[in-house]
Formats: sequence, structure tokens, C-alpha cells
Amino acid sequence: MHLGIDLACRPLVVVGFVMRFVFNVLKWLAFIVLALILGLAVIWLIERPAPVPALVTDDPALPAQDVAGVRLHLVDLGPADAPPVIVLHGGPGADHRSLLPLQALSDRYRVTFYDQRGAGLSERIPAGQLDLTGYMQELHALISRSDQPAILIGHSWGAILAHAYMGQNPDLIKAAVLIEPGFLNADEARNWNGRSSEIMGGPSFIWAGLRAGLAATKLNVADNAAAQDYIWGRMVHRFANAAANPYHCPGATYDSPAWRFGAAASQMSGKVLPNDYDRIAAGVTYSGPILFLTG
Repeated sequence: MHLGIDLACRPLVVVGFVMRFVFNVLKWLAFIVLALILGLAVIWLIERPAPVPALVTDDPALPAQDVAGVRLHLVDLGPADAPPVIVLHGGPGADHRSLLPLQALSDRYRVTFYDQRGAGLSERIPAGQLDLTGYMQELHALISRSDQPAILIGHSWGAILAHAYMGQNPDLIKAAVLIEPGFLNADEARNWNGRSSEIMGGPSFIWAGLRAGLAATKLNVADNAAAQDYIWGRMVHRFANAAANPYHCPGATYDSPAWRFGAAASQMSGKVLPNDYDRIAAGVTYSGPILFLTG
């Protein structure tokens, strides 16, 4: 009789144990969720996002021109009849602020600085126009403003763009300076994209993105792209400062100044531009002087 009672009670003991286990798990989960919510609330309170500057489409005081159907943040320096120099910034999505020391060339050249379509302070445009063809048309329109062949100075992505253009339009380019050019074909692009994905992975990047997203909710938004540009700009800065990233000197931080990063332009580069990479070196006929620089 005693054995029968023990056998009858055993399922109840098991059920009770399971219920206590589930209760403890739920209790700890609730604690973790509450702690996370409180932590996010504290971060939101202490975050002080830098203001996002307005685009040329909203700030008429910015120097700008309409080029190939897009309103660009653009400035020309130097004598109007001097040999033209076109400065091409990196990204895609960055701006020309970090390259402004090249304005020293304006005593002898007509130097053009501009933020490319969808980047910096230039007009934000549909994603379908953020491809190599659009960037090439934009650059061609700028070069065509002068009856003299141009000198191209490109940095990183800008060096890739310069290489692609002068390969297809050799007669329009007098010389080129390619500063830290990236990949010049599809295989190199795939290798770098794989490496950059490894650099950007892990909990620290997820946490950084979450913090940037929380900060973006406190922006006094200047336009529809401002919040996304702010988040992407912070993540790019984080990526550039990663220990495994070769884009900064050992022991130093990435401090390239910028006005505003174009998130859509940068994101579309991973979707659209790979289809164009083999066009960059295809049929290159340029035989003029080229200076390669690295830092």
C-alpha cells in the first residue's frame, strides 16, 4: 500500500519540479528583459547625438549645382581658365570634407570639390540611380564643363571611379592621382566584402548599432534620410576604427572629418556595384601618367 502511494505521487512530483524550473527560467528572463530595458533607457537619456547638417535641397546657403539631373554640393576654386582638377571622395556615401587640403592646388588649377550623388550634403536620390553608370554620367558632366582634359584625384572609392572613367574616356583625362584605391575587379571586391563582413560582425557591432539607433530617435531631423545617415555614419566610423581594419595606422584612431554619410549610397554599393566591378578594368586604354599613393 505504501509503495502504491509513492508511485501515484511520482507524476505530481515531476510536474511540480518542471513548474518550478519553468518559473525560475521565466523569472530570470523577466529580470534580464527588465535590466535590458533599464539599460537602454539610461543610454537613451545620456546619448547626445551630433546634429545632422541639412542637404543642398534644404539649405540654399550651401554652394551647389545641378549636375546630370542631381543637385550636388559643389564648389569650384581657382582661375576659371586654369587646367581642371576634379576631386573624387571615397565611400560610396562619404563627402569631400577630408580632401579640402587639396584646395592649395587652386593657385594653379581650377579645383572642383563635390559630394557625389546621394552622399555628403548632396541630394538624396532613388536607389536605382546609385550605380556605376550614374556616377560615371555625373563625373562626365563635370569634366565636360571645360574644353581642357581633366586631372582626376580620387581617394579609395573615388580612385576606383577615376580608374573606371579614364579607362573608358582616355582622351578626356590628362593625368590621375589614385590614393589608396580599393578593388579594381569583381574577385577583389568579393575578397574585401568577405573580410569586411568579418570585421563588422559580433555583439559589439550589434550593440553599437543599437546605441546609434537610440540616439537617432533624439535627432532634430532635417530630412527623411537624416536618421538613417546618422546611424550609418556612426557605424562606418566604428568599422574604420576596428582593430582588424587596415584603414588606420596602428595605435591611432580614424579621424577623417566628414559632414554627413549617405547611408543609401553606401548600402547600395554592396548590392549594385559588384555587377559593375569587372567594367572598371575592362577595355582600359588610358596610357597617361598615373600616381598611386598609399598611407
